[in-house]
Amino acid sequence: MSLWTKPEIIKALSDPDSGLSVAPLISTDQVNEVSVDLRLGYDFLVSVHTRAAFIDVSAEQQQGGASLASHFDETRRRLGDTFILYPDQLVLATTLEYVGLPANCYADVMPRSSYSKLGVGLYAMLQPGYRGCVPLELLNHGNVPVRLTVGARICQMRLTRIAEDTDYHAQSQPRKYYGQVRPAVSKASVDEELIRLTHIRENIDNR
Repeated sequence: MSLWTKPEIIKALSDPDSGLSVAPLISTDQVNEVSVDLRLGYDFLVSVHTRAAFIDVSAEQQQGGASLASHFDETRRRLGDTFILYPDQLVLATTLEYVGLPANCYADVMPRSSYSKLGVGLYAMLQPGYRGCVPLELLNHGNVPVRLTVGARICQMRLTRIAEDTDYHAQSQPRKYYGQVRPAVSKASVDEELIRLTHIRENIDNR
């Protein structure tokens, strides 16, 4: 495995056959020595308190009850508008850029140091072959609200080349967040393993 360097990234971005795309790339200054800066997008899902005692991601949740989306409020800002991230608040967002990865490259996404120094945390790992706006789970770890600007370079994407091509689209399990352009709530409750685990528990109880 090896990290992509600035000359490799710039060359790949100009080659339509490379499999790497970042659009819109507003400025080539976004390309650093071993990473690409990405900007904060327009849409936000803000976690809110509800009457539910907890967020249910069990198999039983599929059979009724409050949806996961009910725990979030949706809001949108324009380019250049601001958004306040409060302490201990979870906000789902995306990057402004739509990213495409080649089949032999995965990406780690982390905050730029200027934002991590303010307590803003996020992390994402993109599989080889991923397409979509990068999902950002923003969390303010500090004790002071942080005012963010839509379109500002909030995070950086580090690209790692692997030895062999993968076939991201041939996986038996559906890709739950593939091609997303707006923030999406967790889809953990639709994992097939939850049903299997429930059946295992029932079989044990019936013995």
